[in-house]
Amino acid sequence: MLHVALWEPEIPPNTGNVARLCAATGARLHLIGRLGFRLDDRSLKRAGIDYWDAVDVVRHITFEEFEQVIAGSRIWCVETGNQPYTRAKFSDGDCLLFGAESKGLPVTVREKYADNSLSIPMPANAVRSLNLATSVGIVLYEALRQLHDW
Repeated sequence: MLHVALWEPEIPPNTGNVARLCAATGARLHLIGRLGFRLDDRSLKRAGIDYWDAVDVVRHITFEEFEQVIAGSRIWCVETGNQPYTRAKFSDGDCLLFGAESKGLPVTVREKYADNSLSIPMPANAVRSLNLATSVGIVLYEALRQLHDW
């Protein structure tokens, strides 16, 4: 099983769409730190439609708590990384970690996992970043492709 982790997500529809991706793929969703919404938020549920019962969601108050729970899994930070996500060799049990929409991951986390940091190339350089749910979908499906030889 793959893990998707969101550090302090701020926008309910993004998290709802990521939850839907996790339901569709069987990935476990980890929500870490301070959330920019309540988990019973209407817009969060609207984005996840009726898939919330199919999502394996784990809530972590601190990053340290998350690390303890995910111990034994390799954490990939997806942000402004050292290598494109297409060069990563994913394994079952890996965790894809994404930062908050407005500020990304904390510097301490980026430094700690610098050897496992990935980026999504944007050759046109027309935008600063992609939507969180889009980014999760891109990298999650590449990991699944590698694991299942799709």
